[in-house]
Amino acid sequence: MIKEVIVVEGRDDVTAVKRAVDAEVIAVGGFGINKRVIDRIKEAQKRQGVIVLTDPDFAGDKIRKIISKRVPDAKHAYISQKDGTKEGDIGVENASPETILRALENAKVEVKEKRDEFDIQDMIFFKLTGDTNSKERRDALGKELGIGYCNSSQFIGRLNNYGIGREEFIEALKRIDAEIEKRNG
Repeated sequence: MIKEVIVVEGRDDVTAVKRAVDAEVIAVGGFGINKRVIDRIKEAQKRQGVIVLTDPDFAGDKIRKIISKRVPDAKHAYISQKDGTKEGDIGVENASPETILRALENAKVEVKEKRDEFDIQDMIFFKLTGDTNSKERRDALGKELGIGYCNSSQFIGRLNNYGIGREEFIEALKRIDAEIEKRNG
């Protein structure tokens, strides 16, 4: 399990990285990188550290520079154009799992034990799944914790991969419940 959160450009890159390593991965959506994504990357850097792994081309370099400017302490992993090219297409998604692993090792990736503090029972108990307001609660809690919105199984992964403790989780839930109650009268 990789401690740092790996930042890539798109969904195909996420798939390629997950074939190589067990890690939390954020896709920035190419040049569509926005404040919400940058905030998630900043939160990941604060909690676990970040490794940027973008395509070995002009666009990848530009995205890397945008992230570096806003998250200066991020680590960087690189693959060569040769290792990231398949049938004329350049990108992380074309790199072999061995190439991706080598790039991450060169970036001095940290390994940690897989954490499973949270599970589906927590999602059910705290009404983050299986309830009429689950989606709204996950969205609000994701914003409160800085881990973003996602489905319940991804939410469990983010809670565990970002190192969120039970006390922090419960305090954040109390804040969002108070906010929702205030809004609903």
